[in-house]
Amino acid sequence: MIVLRRFLQVVVFVALVVPHAAAQSSVFVVRHAERADAGSSGSGMMASDPDLSDAGRARAEALASMLRSADITAIFVTEYKRTQQTAAPLARILGLQMTTVGARDTAKLPAMIRQAKGNVLIVGHSNTVPAILKELGIATPAAVHDSEYDNLFVVTTGPQPTMVRLHFR
Repeated sequence: MIVLRRFLQVVVFVALVVPHAAAQSSVFVVRHAERADAGSSGSGMMASDPDLSDAGRARAEALASMLRSADITAIFVTEYKRTQQTAAPLARILGLQMTTVGARDTAKLPAMIRQAKGNVLIVGHSNTVPAILKELGIATPAAVHDSEYDNLFVVTTGPQPTMVRLHFR
């Protein structure tokens, strides 16, 4: 009788928990890597669509190395070169095409992520990453300052999304 009761408990647990676990995925959200014009002296004016700096390219390669085995099935970037160049090394390694989403269209991302059916990478900007996290269901998204390039937010989707903030160098 005890064995049968334990068996039924396991069956109920599997029936209730496994479908939800299978529906969960991880969304990796980063700000683009360092811009070529960041911290430049002079007038303080920054280019509207700069390339990545040497440090930014190195950070993009580090991101690719870190996420290469994270089962990424889709990569979302904005129309700006710096987001595309940040994601390019990972896209190249995984053989994925990047999907461009307008920097002002972050509300579209949750539906796009659901269609991706797997783990995804989103590369945004200091002013869009908090909005993206909120769109993913994080009630109190973290602020990203203009001088921060090393944040990696990992959001686990599902009925109660959770977020972990990591720093990579």
